[in-house]
Amino acid sequence: KNLKYPDGYVSNMGRCVDMKKHKLFGMKSHDCHVFMQRLVPVAFRELLPKKVWEALTEMSLFFRDITSTVIREEDMVRLQQKIPDILCKLERVFPPSFFDSMEHLHVHLAYEAMIAGPVQYRWMYPFER
Repeated sequence: KNLKYPDGYVSNMGRCVDMKKHKLFGMKSHDCHVFMQRLVPVAFRELLPKKVWEALTEMSLFFRDITSTVIREEDMVRLQQKIPDILCKLERVFPPSFFDSMEHLHVHLAYEAMIAGPVQYRWMYPFER
């Protein structure tokens, strides 16, 4: 609830926390991405079983790398080769009902970044905010 980020980086995440119900609510899509990329690897390390935490952390780091402002082709090739393994780890942890067709999208993101460059020029967050 008292977490602080630099001004303009993310909205006030403290207003999105319901301490009575232990839930997050009302986050914009950029807030969700910041939460996923920056907080999940740290926040859940001691709370989740190791194989669950590792799968979620690898997915978080994948998205952090794919959305960085500077990308290198060899990094995108590495991520493109690594994402099927990450998705398989997630499939071992979560039930099939957790997955839908959107999970397949991750397989294409690294290739798209190689072709089109950094995502900040073509994703919707600046317009949404």
